[in-house]
Amino acid sequence: MLRKAYDWVMGLAASRHAPSALFAVSFAESSFFPVPPDVMLAPMVLANPKRAYVYAALCTVASVLGGCLGYAIGYYLEPLGHWLLALMGHAEGQAAFEAWFEKYGLAVILVKGLTPIPYKLVTIASGLAQFSFFTFVWASVLTRGARFFLTATLLKYFGPTIRAEVERRMTLYTIIGVVVLVAGAVAWKLLH
Repeated sequence: MLRKAYDWVMGLAASRHAPSALFAVSFAESSFFPVPPDVMLAPMVLANPKRAYVYAALCTVASVLGGCLGYAIGYYLEPLGHWLLALMGHAEGQAAFEAWFEKYGLAVILVKGLTPIPYKLVTIASGLAQFSFFTFVWASVLTRGARFFLTATLLKYFGPTIRAEVERRMTLYTIIGVVVLVAGAVAWKLLH
């Protein structure tokens, strides 16, 4: 079953529709969609390493544009912004963001934009807090670009080795991935 799912994802990643799907997922993830673009970026780079930086740029542009939508939701559609934050389990999102920003300043956007922590929380909360849009955009370009280009670079140069290893021990890495994901989710809930 894992082999079929893996083959399907790799086939999709190599298809002519993959860049459009990557753009759509990257855009949506920054404002409301729960799946990070890395799930598409990684297999696409592995399937076509020569286009790694094109895919990273596509992810960056779409993610920043989606982030602008998230910002606009928080800024112009405050009730919807609060509802989305509550839906994601962060009803106190605006207050938490404002407290983080007061304590850490711009580092909040820079750190959260670079990590796999849901970026949509920052985009919507930035709009709700009426954070400087110009600063929000340049910080988003910097951090999202760094994240996606770093991922693309690592996969471009080390991907074939990683891919061969994953294909050999797919079940083991799937179990490890699930354990890490569950542990991360538990740690996130305990810390917040």
